[in-house]
Amino acid sequence: MSITRWSDLRRFTQARVGLGRSGNAVPTGAHLDFQEAHAAARDAVWSALDTEALRAELGPVPVLHSEAADRKTYLLRPDLGRRLRAVDRDSLPRTGGTVIVVADGLCASGVQRQAAAMVRALGADWPVVIVEQARVAIGDDIGEAMGAEAVVVLIGERPGLSAQDSMGIYLTWQPRRGRTDAERNCISNVRPGGISVQDAAAKVHWLLRGARALGATGVALKDDMTSTPLLG
Repeated sequence: MSITRWSDLRRFTQARVGLGRSGNAVPTGAHLDFQEAHAAARDAVWSALDTEALRAELGPVPVLHSEAADRKTYLLRPDLGRRLRAVDRDSLPRTGGTVIVVADGLCASGVQRQAAAMVRALGADWPVVIVEQARVAIGDDIGEAMGAEAVVVLIGERPGLSAQDSMGIYLTWQPRRGRTDAERNCISNVRPGGISVQDAAAKVHWLLRGARALGATGVALKDDMTSTPLLG
């Protein structure tokens, strides 16, 4: 591919394409950029959620905590991040319906920047809870405790070399402890350079309608929603 065509491709992606060569390696500038991005991704894993700032946008919603007492424990013991601590589980009301869980996940910055906008884009009067040191499956624990028919988990995705602001959305029908990832639907890469909150909200509602009709999410619920073109 010619240099001109590589330049054209780079206009449409943050991926590391068309970096050029210096002998058998990439140029020094590209190498240094890679090292900086790698360091930023490692730092992002340790980022913390500013729950008070989130509550200023979302309202006085409950702030809960997983069984992982701190960030180091969270990273070393994924199982503890999947369970809600008992005192918080016992405090939750039985609301039924659909519940939104806002979780820090492996990179809190994506949730910090986009969760409130996502809740607004959904445009529904669903109860919201914030949970710290949380993995995706903690939504099952929360949804079961609240008697929810469905849970929508907004969670920070693993930081990459091109983005540390990505949010994932996981939808589970009839949440309860023991659900597997095969029983969820995922919308990934929700961020300014990926899927917009408006498009993600439309897909959440589409999947929820399908889940309600089918009585299931995950591999049983095929996502054949009409896609919008990448380029206008």
